[in-house]
Amino acid sequence: MAKAFTPGLKVSARTGYRARRVLPIAGDVVVKVGDRVGADAVVAQTFMEGDAFPIRAANLMGANPKDLPSLMLVKVGERVTKDMPIARSKGIFGMMRTDVKSSADGTLESVSDSTGMVIVRGPAQPVAVRAYIAGDVVEVLPSEGVVVENAVALVQGIFGVGGETHGLLAMACAAAGETLDEKHVTPAMKDAIVVGGARMTAGAIRKAKAVGAAAIVSGGIDDQDLRDFLGHDIGVAVTGSEKLGITIIVTEGFGDIAMAQRTFALLGGHAGRMASVNGATQIRAGVMRPEIVIPLEDGRGGAGESAAAGGAVAGVLEIGTPVRVIRDPHFGVLGTVAALPEQPAVLGSGSKARVLEVSMPDGRRITVPRANVELIEG
Repeated sequence: MAKAFTPGLKVSARTGYRARRVLPIAGDVVVKVGDRVGADAVVAQTFMEGDAFPIRAANLMGANPKDLPSLMLVKVGERVTKDMPIARSKGIFGMMRTDVKSSADGTLESVSDSTGMVIVRGPAQPVAVRAYIAGDVVEVLPSEGVVVENAVALVQGIFGVGGETHGLLAMACAAAGETLDEKHVTPAMKDAIVVGGARMTAGAIRKAKAVGAAAIVSGGIDDQDLRDFLGHDIGVAVTGSEKLGITIIVTEGFGDIAMAQRTFALLGGHAGRMASVNGATQIRAGVMRPEIVIPLEDGRGGAGESAAAGGAVAGVLEIGTPVRVIRDPHFGVLGTVAALPEQPAVLGSGSKARVLEVSMPDGRRITVPRANVELIEG
């Protein structure tokens, strides 16, 4: 039987999932192997060095930089507060002295007799890494972090913005093809992951943020609505670092596209359950997909469960494989592989490419380049 390989999205009712949670700099790991943790549990913590605040002390006092150390009122290493005098000029006959005040709370870090500069270092900033998903700590990375593991239901999306969050899954729409509008979003969805059907409207996004929802997930979104919400055009860099107050995930694509029935049914089957989401997306090298991760209550040590459930080789296209078309003119079409012709075909543009035939739910078949489809992994 003919086969091909293609990248794909995973939509799985049960798979092994490992979350590697590490600090940006060395710190302390506060859990141990075997601990059961919740999504919000702190697993490692450290302190980042505070901001540096340079002060042109000698210049402000009209003094020679070489004289600066003798004019300091505070020693290196001592605590200072904003607007506290830290240096004072000699003045004239002890009169008309000029004070230099600290520009921030912190510690006096250095005094330079060559530049006349004083550096105040702001307070250290605490950094905590949380587990992200509920599960078992299966590995400790000394001074770095941990690996948390569980068996989960997993849905990967096409595009997202906003970072990691978690909440209870709340189904806002009754069907996969129903538009998610503001009327579907209620105050009861505070801290929830709101799940729609087809396109999420700008009104739905604004209301979800207003009621305090953690995230909003639906099949599609209008690109102009997204630009208006972000306040800028969508770039090609990694998303996920936006400070939006809500995470947005699109499972199918841009436009009025219904959520795949399989995805909608999977999320609906876990309504009311705790889930973790991450909108981080990178389309180019080092592909990263937004995701909805639903830990399974009985899931422990799930690393090997994904292979046991199916045994299929990831990324393989063969007859019957579910796929999504990701290029116009059939963008967003869902179907299954019906044929994998061996010989290249001539496209409408006149170029040649390897193609496949996709059988759609209504029985029709379309022929598309193999590069224009994405595998929907189970």
